Amino acid sequence: MAIDKKQVEEIVRAVGGKENIEAATHCVTRLRFALYDESKVDTESLDQNDLVKGQFSSQGQFQVVIGPGLVDKVYDEMIQITGGDRSSKDDVKAVAGKKQNPIQRAIKTLSDIFIPILPAIITAGLLLGINNILTGPGIFFDGKSLVDVYPAWKDLASIINTIASTAFTFLPALIGWAAVKRFGGSPLLGIVLGLILVHPDLLSAYGYADAVNNGTVPTWNLFGWEIEKIGYQGQVLPVLVSAYLLAKMEIFLNKRVHDSIKLLVVAPVTLLITGFLAFTIIGPVTFAIANAITSGLIYVYDSYAALGGLIYGGLYALLVITGMHHTFLAVDVQLIGSQGGTFLWPMLALSNIAQGSAALAMMLVLREKKMRGLAATSSVSAFLGVTEPAIFGVNIRYRYPFIFGMIGSAIGGVLLTMNNVQATSIGVGGIPGFLSIFPNKWGVFFIGMAIVLVVPFVLTVIFGRAKLRKEDRSASNETVNEPKAATSQSASGVTSSTAKTDPNQRTRSAAQVGDEAVNTLEIMAPLTGQAVSLEQVPDPAFAEKQMGEGVAIEPSGNLVVAPFDAQVAHVIKSKHAVILEHASGLQVLIHVGINTVSLKGEGFNMHVEAGEHVKAGQKLLEFDRKVIEDAGYPLITPIIIPDGQDMVERVEVTTGDVTSNQNGVLKVHLKG
Repeated sequence: MAIDKKQVEEIVRAVGGKENIEAATHCVTRLRFALYDESKVDTESLDQNDLVKGQFSSQGQFQVVIGPGLVDKVYDEMIQITGGDRSSKDDVKAVAGKKQNPIQRAIKTLSDIFIPILPAIITAGLLLGINNILTGPGIFFDGKSLVDVYPAWKDLASIINTIASTAFTFLPALIGWAAVKRFGGSPLLGIVLGLILVHPDLLSAYGYADAVNNGTVPTWNLFGWEIEKIGYQGQVLPVLVSAYLLAKMEIFLNKRVHDSIKLLVVAPVTLLITGFLAFTIIGPVTFAIANAITSGLIYVYDSYAALGGLIYGGLYALLVITGMHHTFLAVDVQLIGSQGGTFLWPMLALSNIAQGSAALAMMLVLREKKMRGLAATSSVSAFLGVTEPAIFGVNIRYRYPFIFGMIGSAIGGVLLTMNNVQATSIGVGGIPGFLSIFPNKWGVFFIGMAIVLVVPFVLTVIFGRAKLRKEDRSASNETVNEPKAATSQSASGVTSSTAKTDPNQRTRSAAQVGDEAVNTLEIMAPLTGQAVSLEQVPDPAFAEKQMGEGVAIEPSGNLVVAPFDAQVAHVIKSKHAVILEHASGLQVLIHVGINTVSLKGEGFNMHVEAGEHVKAGQKLLEFDRKVIEDAGYPLITPIIIPDGQDMVERVEVTTGDVTSNQNGVLKVHLKG
């Protein structure tokens, strides 16, 4: 398709001109800009541009959605117009990152470090919850635990406890791996650094307080310099600072040491210097800072429990929106390591449930069946600890359910803090969160759970229905001059949405496949998993349908197959997406994961090439789930019918469990 140069010039002008573009790149669907001043962007001009499907700003990047098959041509034309240099996605990300303030950069850094190790910590939390059930007194028997009454279970509980506590015992090794990797060093050296800080020869940090009281803290004597010989189990700051130093020192030496002796010099020198500084300066200083922070939190918690619960419980959902909730992972881990429990995490669990309850209530308020389905599925997700679909897909969109969720969570937070409810570990949020709570506080936690289930639900239903009645009264007093776009849903659960087309200008001839007229095209599922609506995709370009109608699949496997006989129109260089073209001319985009373009092909294996003809069910590409998940990217895979295809009349979407090439997920009705 030819590109109108004037439209590209309008895009450049709308983003503030070439002098406002610091760096620019593109992915399979959108242009990505790092701009000097985003306030210069003319959003109205972009909205009026036929090439532009959508626009938004995220993490310092201004993104203009063009759509697959066109974005690369638009980018090429833009480079010719501006005379600028081509930039990689990493270049733009680096420039955009510099525009974030120090707090935003710190939050993102902590997020990048803790998200990869979260599965190990959550698994440990769940196992510790099982151990709590077995060993907690008073759960099943008065004053006694299950293992007290049935001693045969004692060793099983001991094994479970050993497995569960390993992640926390060697937490510095996990943090060392993730932190050094994030700072650009060798992850293996990060693991070794973390293990050094918890070496068995050192006094365990858990026994440090008793040793101080008894005057038995062991020391090293370096020519008269007394250094405490202690480990840093359960500590966060010492290993974070040490990991940063190690990574920067390794990078420094790698640039200056000859390749022939790198193996003998870089790693040994880096570990020796970093380890020495960790025990002599970094460890003692950061250990004191961490203890001071912990003591401050404990003081606030002890002195102003209700206020703390009201603020943290009520505002946690806002932290999720800003991404700042990742910062508190480090605080939770620090509290667990130094105090044996955290009072913050139980409020997180209740906040998840509160937002899920508010989303569930919208099922009784909303009239559109598609949105009611989204409310139901996203609420279940929130009840199980993942709130983003409920918050971004439903609650924020209508505002009042989000607010009522925060109110319910604030009330629950006050109850928990007033009754000293704490968690022994970080586990799965939402309803299963009770497993991480100290068993003697389950009763209070369940009361809090009832509050966050009932309060947001009732308030949302009452306010929502009152709002609808008011709108109905207003509508009855107005004359409707324009017909509304029709949306219907069949009894089978298929949602149909009418495309934005002038009926007086529609093409009457059906699309042709050979000598046969094709009026509908059923697109099978290219992956096995759970088909969901696009609104659940955590990316505005897809969720707001800026590129077109479609569906998304939460994959349970790692294989993508052709959903129909097709020609491969385009293979994305980073191997995470492919565009197929049906014989009718209809194009379909399959995009594995969100922001997976940043992996530069790592974890993806493409089995087809552009121009190749494929049969339905033929293997297109494979992906490594672990690589994508470890990088912190969602696996959810959108299947899109890109806008701008004149042959499309409307698209029907089917959701639910699907098996690749056995279930239809899209039915495309063609004009004619």
